[in-house]
Amino acid sequence: MKELDNAIALRKEGKLKESNEILINLANEYPDNSIINYQCAWSFDVMGLEKQAVPYYEKAILMGLADNDLQGAFLGLGSTYRTLGEYKKSKEVFEKALAKFTNDKAMKVFYAMTLYNLGEHAKAMEILLTNLAKTSSDENIKQYKKAIEFYSDKLDKIW
Repeated sequence: MKELDNAIALRKEGKLKESNEILINLANEYPDNSIINYQCAWSFDVMGLEKQAVPYYEKAILMGLADNDLQGAFLGLGSTYRTLGEYKKSKEVFEKALAKFTNDKAMKVFYAMTLYNLGEHAKAMEILLTNLAKTSSDENIKQYKKAIEFYSDKLDKIW
C-alpha cells in the first residue's frame, strides 16, 4: 500500500508527525488492518505518546500479525506498559511474548527492566547477566563467561 510505505519512509526520515498523521488516517480508513494498527502504534511510540500507542498495539496483536511484526508489537506494547508504570501488564505481555519467541534477547532485556520495576531484582539480574554472557563480544567478558553464567542466579548466595 503506497500510503503505508510513504508513512514508514517519513518515519525513517525523522518526519514523525507527518508519518503519524498518515497512519492515523489509514487506521481510521482500515480499522481491521493489523499492520496499519501496528505501524500507527509504533508512530505514537517514537513520538513519546505511549498512551496513544497502547490501543493500536493491542488491536494489532489481537487481530494477528506475521511473526516478525508480532514480535515487534509485543516488545512495543510491553515496553510501553512499563514506561506508563503498568508493570503487571508489561510482565504479562512479555511472558506471553517470550513463550512464543523464546530466543529474543532484546525482549528478555526489556522483560528484565519490568522485573526490576516489580522488585524482582534477582530474576532481572539473572536474565541480564545470562544475556550479557551469551551475546558479548568483549574479550574480558568472554573470558569469564562460565563464571558470569554460573553466578547469574546465585547473586544472594554466600559461599
